[in-house]
Amino acid sequence: MNLDQALRAELTALEKAHLRRILQAADELPAKLLNFAANDYLGLSRHPALIEAARQATADRGTGARASRLVTGTDSIVLKLEEELASWKEKEAALVFTSGYAAALGTVPALVGKGDTVVLDKLAHASLIDAARLSGATVRTFAHNNTGRLEILLQKLSSGKGRILIVTESIFSMDGDAAPLRQIIELKDHHKAWLLVDEAHATGLYGITGAGLIAEMGLSSRVEIVMGTFSKALGSVGGYIAGSQTLIDWLVNRARSFIYSTALPPGVIAVSRAAVDLVRKPEGASLRAQLRENITRFQSGLPAPWKKQIATSSAIQPLICGEASTALRLATVLRKKGFFIPAIRYPTVPRNSARLRVTLSAAHTKKEIDALNNALATVHFDSSS
Repeated sequence: MNLDQALRAELTALEKAHLRRILQAADELPAKLLNFAANDYLGLSRHPALIEAARQATADRGTGARASRLVTGTDSIVLKLEEELASWKEKEAALVFTSGYAAALGTVPALVGKGDTVVLDKLAHASLIDAARLSGATVRTFAHNNTGRLEILLQKLSSGKGRILIVTESIFSMDGDAAPLRQIIELKDHHKAWLLVDEAHATGLYGITGAGLIAEMGLSSRVEIVMGTFSKALGSVGGYIAGSQTLIDWLVNRARSFIYSTALPPGVIAVSRAAVDLVRKPEGASLRAQLRENITRFQSGLPAPWKKQIATSSAIQPLICGEASTALRLATVLRKKGFFIPAIRYPTVPRNSARLRVTLSAAHTKKEIDALNNALATVHFDSSS
């Protein structure tokens, strides 16, 4: 069997299981579709200030960074972004990566390896799981947000000699719920472990200045490694790690995804700087307030069959369907009604927990949210229409 024959057989199997993905150009989607799938929680990806920042930086500095930062040097706007980011996150220093995925893959293997253990929340993002496996460390998982199971694991591990790195998200990308950070930190401290928290879906949305859930809870000084992205609420692209100066110095020397990657373009860095500046100001606070209002409106207007399963106050509102085929069918029905909400299936989420992942933005109007709730009422009771 040649390569194409083997892969076609695998694709056919995915098709039969309702798990095959197909890329579709966004500009080919009907213009009338309302997007309730994006992670653009504050609507910043089309903000005039960010667009102008990209235009000006590109005109002044060119379209590309030309090489990795250790080869051609670091543009001053990158250093400024890292200084601003560190201050915002209440850390000594920060380091920008080309993506959140790259930040994970560079950081975890730089900190732990053979003889060490990474302890992951079972629902941690794929980038964190891949990073743990890549590190060569022993990988252990605990049931989602179950600090009792985490404590049992740490009790068994803390008698050993290797390092222990706990990894979790602050707001989980597919369920939208929050990690019990205070309890995790208490366990981490007691068992002399380290903690990495991914704030991808919290950055820009929590705390007085939008610094994230860690800052909102007053825990910045107690989390060794803070990870995140600019690609969600900040409307840009790229990832980062924030922590001590020693941590950042070490990553510059050992994080392979940083060392061997061309730096982000000046235009992208300028957008990220503009976004960080904006969300810390009154306009950012106003957008966060609007998002909270939209979340409340969506939840209060949800049809009863859907409402009873929502247990999150974040911008991520998962409507669990169970079977992948059911989620696909409901997504198709909603699309016909004018709403773009793709079905999320295994392996992105566990088997039999396929869902419609509704994401809300400050840019959504009351009319759009009400229209979605009206459509959901129809879809639930007549999913075959």
